[in-house]
Amino acid sequence: MTDHIIVEQPSAHPGVQVIRFNRPEKKNAFTRAMYRTMNEALAAANTDANIKVTVFLGTEGSFSAGNDIGDFLATAMGGSMGDELIDFLYALAGSEKSLVSGVDGLAIGIGTTLNLHCDLTIASDRSQFRTPFVDLALVPEAASSLIAPRVMGHQRAFAMLAAGEAFSAEEAREAGLIWKVTAPDEVENAALAAAAKLAAKPPEALKIARDLICGSREEVIARIDVEARHFAARLKSAEARAAFEAFMRR
Repeated sequence: MTDHIIVEQPSAHPGVQVIRFNRPEKKNAFTRAMYRTMNEALAAANTDANIKVTVFLGTEGSFSAGNDIGDFLATAMGGSMGDELIDFLYALAGSEKSLVSGVDGLAIGIGTTLNLHCDLTIASDRSQFRTPFVDLALVPEAASSLIAPRVMGHQRAFAMLAAGEAFSAEEAREAGLIWKVTAPDEVENAALAAAAKLAAKPPEALKIARDLICGSREEVIARIDVEARHFAARLKSAEARAAFEAFMRR
């Protein structure tokens, strides 16, 4: 466990599990320890009949800045994304329960792509979604290269995942990445209320409906694996070394 991830089941919202990113001093950048805690929480939800929905929340002004660069580089030097991150991507793709997210502020890298696995995302009007993978000489992850074009269309997906263009909350809503836009002080309550409504529905019917809408998990997991192989190869490239060195000099 890590204090940087708070996992709780609020009594006011029966059936709802909250995974809260709690590292505001680093804009909720994810470390390997944080991924381990989130993986444990998602695995527990799959087997706990009392948990119907999991909600991802950040802190004021920051959903997540993506991977902690220092922590990530320690693993990346070996040419790997890291088992903890890969396991988290598998956990997202394999979640048996509905996923909801409440985004306020920065959502960078995995902070953006994890929302592609959520069934409902509510974001504040000051949120920004960005995936600077290619800028770091890397490639998309979390099966975003498969899911985003289906959700957003080719050109908007390319603009986000390859060109690295930032999307405002309203642009993300228009593109289908998120469901609703609200004021910053309303995000958390709106996300929890949406999750509570889902948790109150007949669970087997909701699961079947979700499975039908999401489609083949095997296809998503296969794309995660393909992306991971490219990602690992790119980490060993001269381009990536130069990009990360430039980033660290900022």
